[in-house]
Amino acid sequence: MSTLAPLRLLREPWNTSKGNQSNVTTVGSSTWCQGLDIPNEFFLTLGLVSLVENLLVVAAILKNRNLHSPMYYFICCLAISDMLVSVSNLVETLFMLLMEHGMLVIRASIVRHMDNVIDMLTCSSVVSSLSFLGVIAVDRYITIFYALRYHSIMTLQRAVVTMASVWLASTISGTVFIIYYRNNAILLCLISFFLFMLVLMLVLYIHMFALARHHLRSMSSQQKQPVYRSSSLKGAVTLTILLGVFFICWGPFFFHLILIVTCPTNPFCTCFFSYFNLFLILIICNSVVDPLIYAFR
Repeated sequence: MSTLAPLRLLREPWNTSKGNQSNVTTVGSSTWCQGLDIPNEFFLTLGLVSLVENLLVVAAILKNRNLHSPMYYFICCLAISDMLVSVSNLVETLFMLLMEHGMLVIRASIVRHMDNVIDMLTCSSVVSSLSFLGVIAVDRYITIFYALRYHSIMTLQRAVVTMASVWLASTISGTVFIIYYRNNAILLCLISFFLFMLVLMLVLYIHMFALARHHLRSMSSQQKQPVYRSSSLKGAVTLTILLGVFFICWGPFFFHLILIVTCPTNPFCTCFFSYFNLFLILIICNSVVDPLIYAFR
């Protein structure tokens, strides 16, 4: 699949010198360095599934008045972010399929402008998705440790300001990334942001799980009912799923960015670059799995 303009350039590092291109070509000729040939139809199908799932989540939250609270508004924003990833993927894939089959002819200048718009939408939705994952974790942390003061801390006005701030910052970040995507400093900022969100979620969820486990042990010792151990186990499984899916889906892509910055000419790194399409599939899969985790479980 031919990805979007900046993302296509992220497939392989742009700072590879001509003197090292022969080594890259030699290593890239091996079988396991050829990458995966993923058909556009698969991207299209996966994008449609993600779009439908996240639309259902948004519709359920907007329709059910019992879900009109800051926590569910954040989940709704997360679904919208994932939906934007799906929409940008669908639009790009549809145009590519139409152009490949000769059903659509567009001037190169128009294609470049469309690429820029879709790229900005994709990058902005990626940043907003990561941001709202962190916001949801913070919201749950406040719910558990400041339960009596939750409604005074997380007011509707503060929730709206938080959501607006995330969307604004994501739009600005996506625009900056499109303009300066060749700058390693931009990639380092994106990598640092991912690592920060991962550590934040890990610390908050472990702290929340430790408190829940302590309360369950206390209740179990007082009532002498082992049934609470199943709830503790369920909490552990949920925590594992949340952090595991987040790391599995986003980890390879950001590790790809780290290799671009640290070892752009290393032969083994170039082999890793060839699997870029697989990393994009994992990101889209995260948009498919998010509704299942945050809305249904």
